Amino acid sequence: MTHRFGPNGLYILDEPEAALSLRGVLALIRRMHDLVAQGSQFIVSTHSPVLLGYPGAKIYVLSGDGIVETPYEETDVVELTRSFLDDRERFLHHLLAD
Repeated sequence: MTHRFGPNGLYILDEPEAALSLRGVLALIRRMHDLVAQGSQFIVSTHSPVLLGYPGAKIYVLSGDGIVETPYEETDVVELTRSFLDDRERFLHHLLAD
């Protein structure tokens, strides 16, 4: 992304976090932020709660009900991640119960 993307572009990214560590996702957010400041726009398909957290992002959820703009805190991936982080042991106990 460092050499292929430039100012004033429109970029469509499909799950760019798929091959990235958390540090890589944070570096991606930094690069996107720099490019947005230079007039670029991004359309991103993601399951990353970190990437969804980009400041000022408009989040649209695609479901059987159509396309709905959804607040960050109400996305499934954020709710699920929060549930895991709030009580990892309980979450895993229920997940792994026979």
